[in-house]
Amino acid sequence: MSMSGAHILLVEDDNAIATVIRVALESEGAQLDAVDNLAARDAALTASRYDAIVTDVILPDGNGLAGLRELRDAGERLPPVIVLSAQNTLDTAVRASEEGAFDYLPKPFDLDELVEALRAALRRGDDSERAGEGEANLSGLPIIGRAASMQHVYRTLARVAPTDLSVLILGESGTGKELVAQAIHHSSRRRTRPFVAVNMAAIPRDLIESELFGHEKGAFTGAMARTSGRFEQAEGGTLFLDEIGDMPIEAQTRLLRVLQSGDFSPVGSSRVLRADVRIIAATNQDLMALVASGRFREDLYYRLNVIPIALPALRDRRSDIALLADHFLAQGAGVGLPRKSISRDALAALSAHDWPGNVRELGNAMQRLALLTRGERIGKEDVVRLLGQGSGAGGADLAVVDPSDALVTAVRLWLDSGPAHEAAENGDLHGRLVSLVEQVAIEAILEQTGGNQLKAAAILGINRNTLRLKRKGG
Repeated sequence: MSMSGAHILLVEDDNAIATVIRVALESEGAQLDAVDNLAARDAALTASRYDAIVTDVILPDGNGLAGLRELRDAGERLPPVIVLSAQNTLDTAVRASEEGAFDYLPKPFDLDELVEALRAALRRGDDSERAGEGEANLSGLPIIGRAASMQHVYRTLARVAPTDLSVLILGESGTGKELVAQAIHHSSRRRTRPFVAVNMAAIPRDLIESELFGHEKGAFTGAMARTSGRFEQAEGGTLFLDEIGDMPIEAQTRLLRVLQSGDFSPVGSSRVLRADVRIIAATNQDLMALVASGRFREDLYYRLNVIPIALPALRDRRSDIALLADHFLAQGAGVGLPRKSISRDALAALSAHDWPGNVRELGNAMQRLALLTRGERIGKEDVVRLLGQGSGAGGADLAVVDPSDALVTAVRLWLDSGPAHEAAENGDLHGRLVSLVEQVAIEAILEQTGGNQLKAAAILGINRNTLRLKRKGG
């Protein structure tokens, strides 16, 4: 669509950026008014009628998103809004969507992309129906990254979260697929209802239908009482089906029927229940390859793959490693690990690693570094020793530390820390130490098994329910 004659309001306090945008839009035939603060914006909106608004977020007198909802609620005709922001976080993208923004472009942005976004906005006209349905709380969800690939993920999340569309999250193990599913849920109208996650790879083949749909007493050997399934437990909320590619073909058929009709029956029952859940699925496999080999139903694939979200591997967004490393160090300090800083050389060594286990592997590595590093600062030699890179990381070969010695050293270091002294004063030193070591062991084993709780429980010598309780801190 041509922008010829379109009247656009630009709210931007950076003169250089404003000039570039003016030249680009006026060359498309648009008429542009430019202001550099909120007060001038509100005055312009009162005095003139605009076809679109392009606004920065950080302005001299406040947040560029401020007041948009109030204007809409007051009955004002608010034109489509394109948000520009150097605060390239998921929170910014989601808030932009909640405040009624038509689109969100992270800085630095591509001028052609801005022009295309404006053309789409002008076609759409008043986009007030895209406003969110309440505030989202994403502060506890560590989806972190400023790389361009993550910005694309943020924009997709902000757009899809307020809907009930099915989402298929694609990505390698450890890229944060469950965190993304939680972010979608907590940004949706269903956020006050349950978020229920189930790992299809961790359920024995003959128990999948019972796990999903529940069963009646006596439905099969060992069914001692009626048990609700995950669909019932997620009623009104979101059901996250992780590792959907590992679902047996016969269970896929039953799932497809439920997704098509919305009805299901517990195993061994003639009762028909209605499923009011949003489905989010995830996999680290190539589902189309599974379809081609007959191991995944094509019709189920298209039912799940309404909105695909592809998460980048950590090696493909190395610029985010320093940001993530600092986050994990701060997170570790919050649960009793020593608070450590990290040198530039150490960050360079982290960035040189390929991280086959992705963000999960990096998180575990930072916890170990916080615990095992002597002194207050993590150096390059500490990273090289941990990752086993030797001279390949650009440094001298280092002797391998005996694991038993490392564990003894780690425990002694923790016993000298403030959290340990606090636990001793409260008479809970043994409990805190056991819990800390136990959690590290559980997460390490889960990493080795690719998140398969059944295998991890077998390795640890506990049952799967106990493993779940311990992961929740029960």
